[in-house]
Amino acid sequence: MSLKVLIFLAVLTLVHCKSVLVGQVYDNGGVVKVYDKTVEASAIPLIKREEEVYFEYPTRDRKIKGVAIKDLDNGLAEPSINRGGLGFDFVNIKLKSERGSGYRFLIEIYA
Repeated sequence: MSLKVLIFLAVLTLVHCKSVLVGQVYDNGGVVKVYDKTVEASAIPLIKREEEVYFEYPTRDRKIKGVAIKDLDNGLAEPSINRGGLGFDFVNIKLKSERGSGYRFLIEIYA
């Protein structure tokens, strides 16, 4: 394959998935993973699946330094951070699927 075709396929793959990475999303320099969960919903014809995931740091002595919402299905579902997040001790994440499809996300929170 030529280099142009490989670059096109790489860009197409990157554009197709919808993941959200905010802040420092790796263990390093005092930042550790404090939450890790896989959230999934199966498809229902003609219905949009929605779910909210809420995380609050239990002792309130640390602030969130990174949030990673990774799309494991490379689908058209849309993740978003509604409230909280970086600099807060809580975060509210909304997951919404495309009509008639499901989703599968890996949510990781670092503090």
